[in-house]
Amino acid sequence: MYRSGQQEIDEVTKVLQSKQWFRYGDPSTGHLQEVDRFEAEWAEMMGMKYAILHCGGGTAALTCCLAGAGIGPGDEVIVPAYTWMATATAVLTVGAIPVLADIDETLGLDPLDFERKIGPHTRAVIPVHMAGRAANLERILAVARKHNVKVIEDSCQMNGGSYHGKRTGSWGDAGAYSFNFFKIISAGGEGGCLVTNDRSLYETAYAYHDSGTSFRPRSCEFSIPVFVAQQYRADEVTGALARMQMQRLDGIIRDLRITRKRLAKAIAAVSENIFAPSNDADGDCGVMVAMQFKDEATARKFATAPGVEGTVVIDTGKHVYTKWEPLRMKRIAHHPDMNPFNFAKNQGLRMDYSDSVCAKTLSILRRTVYVAVNPDWTEEAVAKKSAALVAAAKSV
Repeated sequence: MYRSGQQEIDEVTKVLQSKQWFRYGDPSTGHLQEVDRFEAEWAEMMGMKYAILHCGGGTAALTCCLAGAGIGPGDEVIVPAYTWMATATAVLTVGAIPVLADIDETLGLDPLDFERKIGPHTRAVIPVHMAGRAANLERILAVARKHNVKVIEDSCQMNGGSYHGKRTGSWGDAGAYSFNFFKIISAGGEGGCLVTNDRSLYETAYAYHDSGTSFRPRSCEFSIPVFVAQQYRADEVTGALARMQMQRLDGIIRDLRITRKRLAKAIAAVSENIFAPSNDADGDCGVMVAMQFKDEATARKFATAPGVEGTVVIDTGKHVYTKWEPLRMKRIAHHPDMNPFNFAKNQGLRMDYSDSVCAKTLSILRRTVYVAVNPDWTEEAVAKKSAALVAAAKSV
């Protein structure tokens, strides 16, 4: 999260003073409808028909997207080997099995490996837009449509970004966003949201996210039989924070992009071939400058040069599949009978998470460096960072 202030304080105060903090309530009695308002406004901003706000972060949003798409035991879902572990564990939550695929040099899912990994049980794919950078959605969607595979976008690290002029998260069958504290905007430390244009997917995801759906007035509008599932329902405080943060989003991204472009321009004057390729540089959120080198040693030399403060991406650990120990050891759920790896319908599905399964991904991450960008850097700070990056680029 980059910015917050009096607007958030004022809106949350209104909710607290209303004494109606539960998501549902009658506006004629003072209920502020913060969650409903956020969902309508977020859906409009993303260019979609439906949105559901969650209390459980992007993980909850991904899980509900998958449930809404009908993914379950007996199904495989392809996920990139470079992402936060929740992209894969959300698949397990709905009882399906994640299958790992390589990324390419853009740091998004490699469309070629995605197609290679499609098998007879593949039902969905989750392209992830890491570090504010879009995956190659056109090619991924073309492959998915060819093979009748559902596309669930993980836009948790790309709130508000775009791909070819259209917001990420709005290209596939459904999209998930995260309002965790470490994302571009936050909803009180956690929070997530899904979007879709598919009414059936929306209804199923809605029932899945609120175990009390059968008691909600809107359930009478559903065409699906309401069932009991999880409890990811957001409250009014979360809705208030999300609404105020949403109003800051485009301004944050604008300033991030301006600073990233200034840094990139300075580096390009020294070396034009240093940048990681992008699927859409203009739609990039600008949270990072991503650079790639011939080998890990060169990447580390650049990252540790004075003033650079870079991160060799392999060091992010939790975003690299080789560090997903619980998943790799197949320790899922609290009881063995609840572990999808033990389900009868999942026997014979692909469950290989060894180091060698996505070696290309590890190679790319070892020679890629991120330099974080802040939208509130002063002119002096930007000039100082530019000088450090230029000096580092010259040294390698």
